[in-house]
Amino acid sequence: MSAETIQARTIVAAFIFLLVGVSALLFAPNREIAVVLNLLLLTVFLFAFEVVGVDVAAISIMVLLGLISYFSVHLGLAHSLVVGRDLFRGFSGNAVISIIAVMIVGAGLDKTGLMNMVASFIIRIAGRTEARIIPAISSTVGFISSFMQNVGAAALFLPVVGRVSARTGLPMSRLLMPMGFCAILGGTITMVGSSPLILLNDLILASNKGLPPEQQMQTWSLFTVTPIGLALLASGIAYFVLAGRFVLPNRSVENVTSGADAMEYFRNLYGLDYAVYEVLVPSGSTLIGQAINDIEQPNHLRVVAIMRGTDDLRIGPARDILITEGSVLGIMGAPERLREFAANKGLQLREQLEAFAEQLSAEKSGIAEIVIPPRSGLIGKSARGLWMRKKYGVSLMAIHRSGKTLREGDGVRDLPFQSGDALVVHTSWQSLAHLQKDRDFVVITTEFPREELRPHKVTAALGCFAFTLTLILFTNITLSIALMTGAIGMVLLRVLSIDEAYRAVSWKSVFLLASLIPLGLAVETSGTAKWIAEQTLSVLGWAPVWVIQLTIVILATFFTLVMSNVGATVLLVPLAVNIAIGVGANPAVFALTVALATSNSFFLPTHQVNALLMGPGGYRVSDYMRAGGIMTVLFITVLMIMLNLVF
Repeated sequence: MSAETIQARTIVAAFIFLLVGVSALLFAPNREIAVVLNLLLLTVFLFAFEVVGVDVAAISIMVLLGLISYFSVHLGLAHSLVVGRDLFRGFSGNAVISIIAVMIVGAGLDKTGLMNMVASFIIRIAGRTEARIIPAISSTVGFISSFMQNVGAAALFLPVVGRVSARTGLPMSRLLMPMGFCAILGGTITMVGSSPLILLNDLILASNKGLPPEQQMQTWSLFTVTPIGLALLASGIAYFVLAGRFVLPNRSVENVTSGADAMEYFRNLYGLDYAVYEVLVPSGSTLIGQAINDIEQPNHLRVVAIMRGTDDLRIGPARDILITEGSVLGIMGAPERLREFAANKGLQLREQLEAFAEQLSAEKSGIAEIVIPPRSGLIGKSARGLWMRKKYGVSLMAIHRSGKTLREGDGVRDLPFQSGDALVVHTSWQSLAHLQKDRDFVVITTEFPREELRPHKVTAALGCFAFTLTLILFTNITLSIALMTGAIGMVLLRVLSIDEAYRAVSWKSVFLLASLIPLGLAVETSGTAKWIAEQTLSVLGWAPVWVIQLTIVILATFFTLVMSNVGATVLLVPLAVNIAIGVGANPAVFALTVALATSNSFFLPTHQVNALLMGPGGYRVSDYMRAGGIMTVLFITVLMIMLNLVF
């Protein structure tokens, strides 16, 4: 779509929103509600058409709300929409502090390599296809979300999805949204899975105080909602498996150190057409008993990894390592030459990495370019004489000298280095980072992941996480305090430095969520939400019970998009109870309907989980409207069917 078309559509939409806003001024019962309605319309317009970034839009609305509140007397308002001290309360609110804390806890777990292990397990079980990985990740997150806060479950798996994406080549944008949606859906499986469901029994007891004995409601048990929640989670997974390729965005983050772009660079500059494959050495192979050095130069290949047995895995192995029966070799070379070598030697060629999926992933290793400077102590020495692979962790692939590229078949490992030689090597990024500090080399490849894992801190990280989970599940301590306990524990135990903790936080998500909280407060305190609900339900007094119940579901869905799901639940449960009694329906079921429907938060990135994933996934509001719009309708449909089947 051209820029002119988009601009024209935005102008038309702005005119329509303006007309609706003027109508709100005419029909609203008071000026406060009219102003809040117009602020809601402006928010939806800015989000939907992305006139500015979604975080900028949210901050702008917050500032505008503050200005209107300050000048409320001059604008003819009876009272301020938001008290000054509450305008920035969102930045210290439980939800925002919880998001900051779970990001830090997740980063700490990732720093120890734990998320690599989880990602490896998922890939081993589910393979590398989107249709299998999405159900594996989403069902796991959905289950975890059934007994802990959904934003915590999503944040915990955020680095796992990053690892899976890096190894499989599937864009994060194809995996994060299904995971996030299923984290929200998983919160409907038990009565402790989401804040509205936790709050529901207290609201029922409060409503009972105003009801006669014959209309008293029973509270709900822990697994009352399980059949409904499982159906919702299953429908969400099925939706993305069947329709994901149509509704999910396909955006990849540029990475110059790996993938097609990096190989294209070395192919164009040096004429290298290399790839990494795995081969299994079966019994009877002629390679058994040979040293790595014996097979590399004659076949113009490089062995960059070897695994002998289950506990002997080496990256950049020394040339005198012997090949044994059952060994798995990670070999780099031209694809045609690799296939010919495997066929001649009777080796089992694997098109995808399995044994070395972690170690040789683009996040851990790749091809790099280094230069021998004039004062290097390596001048006059050869790679073979230096035992370069063993000493420096690099496998020499080629030397570019005087405009000519010398490859493995030209005996590059025996050539004495000269000043200005450009070396093309395969290396781990950790080894390359060490070479940057060595004055014998000048590292040309500067854009690569500088990841320093701390596996020795895994016990400390797990201890922090376990303690945090214990506080969440078995105490009444505030969620933000429990999560921040784990976060500060990660720092104090040196799993993360404080700078790494700051960098782990997606501040775009924090400002987006915190800036919308005062708007939700204004919607509630101004009476706007109550007025909308009463007007809507008064029109449907004649309708069948299921139509009224459906209307409550839609209202709860709308309110949870513009205010907190807890606020929407507190507001609508008393209304739903009174309506149910008036039409002869079960008031407890109507109250439960509200608490479940407030999890239907997929259409806009206003839910904590959606706000958390928006930055890492590179999502736009239009992505949520496209994928989340269908999910919203599916949620309502499945919820209505299951409520009427179960109750």
